[in-house]
Amino acid sequence: MKYSIIIPVYNRPDEASELLDSLKAQTLKDFEVIVVEDGSEKPCKEEAERFGRVMDVKYFAKKNSGPGPSRNYGVERAQGEYVIILDSDCVLPENYLQAVDDELRREPCDAFGGPDCAHESFTPVQKAISYSMTSFFTTGGIRGGKKKMDKFYPRSFNMGVRRDVYNALGGFSKMRFGEDIDFSIRIFKGGYKCRLFPEAWVWHKRRTDFDKFFKQVFNSGIARINLQKRHPGSMKLVHLLPMVFTVGVIALLVAAVVLRFVAVGGVEFGKGILPWFILPLLPILLYVLMIFADASVKNKSAVIGFLAVEAAFVQLFGYGFGFLKAWWDRCVLNRGEFAAYEKNFYD
Repeated sequence: MKYSIIIPVYNRPDEASELLDSLKAQTLKDFEVIVVEDGSEKPCKEEAERFGRVMDVKYFAKKNSGPGPSRNYGVERAQGEYVIILDSDCVLPENYLQAVDDELRREPCDAFGGPDCAHESFTPVQKAISYSMTSFFTTGGIRGGKKKMDKFYPRSFNMGVRRDVYNALGGFSKMRFGEDIDFSIRIFKGGYKCRLFPEAWVWHKRRTDFDKFFKQVFNSGIARINLQKRHPGSMKLVHLLPMVFTVGVIALLVAAVVLRFVAVGGVEFGKGILPWFILPLLPILLYVLMIFADASVKNKSAVIGFLAVEAAFVQLFGYGFGFLKAWWDRCVLNRGEFAAYEKNFYD
């Protein structure tokens, strides 16, 4: 057997059913599915057993321990040459595994990952969040796609690793957030070859509202500092961009308020005078228009364009504030590793 699909699940039976249904439709059939129920109050045992009648599905239930240990639990029971880690809120196109197999035959590697996108059935908010997480104009260039701003590090929603490499590295750590990047860093440190498979993409639902999205990205900002502490030198300039954006926007808003009360006159603009306090707001307005236009065109919807503007600011501000909080607590006050929102990790 070549592939073992590992799916940790926590209180998401409906989404697990959708993912299993998409696995049933795969054109390449050489795989097993290992579902790990991570202490759920709403188990997906019935769904796993139902799909187990038509494909190789193994279901395990355990006490809640978080995503990393649950993936390790599944890999310990895997038989495939490669293990593929998927989040339960993902859905696969029918040629996903074939795309993975084609890439490995063309150029073998030890680990790999693929991008994500929004399905047409997603809500407008989900599509807006998906845009903000994948767009080159936010942080999508860092995460990977056909264009990327930094070395590609696979994420746990769509990650594949040779099983012997996974075991040699000890699998995922107990980090509650950033554990997938921690694992990817250790893959590179171990001297293993890792690649982006652009055609092995998934539909990823992510968070369902902006409040949950903010909490997710806030923890991502914290995780970046925690990762730097664990792996000195792992932080690159691109990882500072959301924090720089956050500080920059706040500075521009403060400048606009100050100029509103102290500056007299303005600059000629067309046939009128543009007040001085408007000038600091122009870069923000330009960014808003750029996000709106790009998201509207890509999603063929002005509504999603408006929502994408909100999603982009929630993402960048959430990450930026989390980053700044963790920097202050860990680098200035020398406190230990932490995450701000742990109770709703799977929300």
